[in-house]
Amino acid sequence: MTDSDRRHVWHPYTQMALDSPPLPIVRAEGVYLYTEDGRRILDGISSWWVTLHGHGHPRIAAAVARQAAELDHVIFAGFTHRSAAQLAEKLARILPPGLTRIFYSDDGSTAVEVALKMALQYWANRGEPRRRRVIALQHAYHGDTVGAMSVGERSVFTEPFSSFLFPVLRAHTAYCYRCPLGLRRETCAIDCADHCAELLASFPGEVAAVIVEPLLQGAGGMIVQPVEFLQKIEAACRRHNVLLIADEVLTGFGRTGAWFACEKAGVVPDLICLSKGLTGGFLPLAVTACREEVYEAFLSEDRRKTFFHGHSYTANPLGCAAALANLQIFEEEPVFDRIRQIEQVHRERLGRLAAHPRVGDARSIGAVAAVELRDEAPGYLAQSGRLLYGFFLEQGVLLRPLGNVIYLLPPYSIPPEELHRAYDIIEASLEWLSRAENLQL
Repeated sequence: MTDSDRRHVWHPYTQMALDSPPLPIVRAEGVYLYTEDGRRILDGISSWWVTLHGHGHPRIAAAVARQAAELDHVIFAGFTHRSAAQLAEKLARILPPGLTRIFYSDDGSTAVEVALKMALQYWANRGEPRRRRVIALQHAYHGDTVGAMSVGERSVFTEPFSSFLFPVLRAHTAYCYRCPLGLRRETCAIDCADHCAELLASFPGEVAAVIVEPLLQGAGGMIVQPVEFLQKIEAACRRHNVLLIADEVLTGFGRTGAWFACEKAGVVPDLICLSKGLTGGFLPLAVTACREEVYEAFLSEDRRKTFFHGHSYTANPLGCAAALANLQIFEEEPVFDRIRQIEQVHRERLGRLAAHPRVGDARSIGAVAAVELRDEAPGYLAQSGRLLYGFFLEQGVLLRPLGNVIYLLPPYSIPPEELHRAYDIIEASLEWLSRAENLQL
């Protein structure tokens, strides 16, 4: 691949004047990426959290090829096809009980946009147009489209667009390492969840929905929440008759050790957003699922109550075929055993890392682990993340710190010895980082 081949591409999160040229990848297999110059890189983050069973899984590849030969795409307004119908049926069986209606879209951000629009129009269709407010959490990230940015935390990601974003009520989150109330997890009663309940009580009849990333806030710093936090949020929503939206774009399909994070807490949301691992990392596809009650609010002889939302590639047959093959892998292979094996390695190695003087907090949930460094200036722009990203690539592993938070989110097929190697490199990076920072002073 020549420089001329690359010169028209604008890559995400690049600072053109300072960043190295993008690394050309020519092939991927299992847990490895292969570069144009012959290097092999361990994919420690599932290529932005999408690859569940490893790259190029033959079962998914074959399913996509069969579907391509049969039906590549068809408009989904007024039409349907077998793969979309079968996928909806399978999802309804594994989703939290009662989430029976499946709405397809393109990616995680659009799944969130759909959920927000559904929630607002649901109340309008029911004759309660005053319910226009949304409660979202601190440190939230729900995507990069305008509605998704609005419910996300205001940050360097959203600052240039602040005048376009709609206001939300911002509730405390359960960030135990940096508790918003200054409490300690060992002695608290998950008091941070009370803030959401207080906001609901302060705006009676005005809140349409509460949106959360259940148990794990991803881009905000891989923040792991106690299950009691989600349970208290759900209870507050029920008391105040407010819809609960669970953004499981990251946490769905086993990442937290269960099919869905809500399942671990025994919580059933009113709407759930899915994408990323839905197709096993092969193709973009998203789902917003809702309760029957929400769906029925849109059934009317009055066409103004229609949910006027759609995408050109809604329920794309190739994406649906990939998702069906992904679910079949869960049914026929010991996927959750592999996740438990990853969990075991996380527990073993994080215990050691937690004692390191550079480490402020080490946490994990399911197949996800995070190490938060004791930086003076935490956050996405922390210099430590930029330095470590380059170090990790030089060592042959793709780890992309969220500022001062190093995280591991590997494909479920990662061999234990390779996961241990990634941890060895993380341990070595902490000593290297101190030297690199001293050289920059």
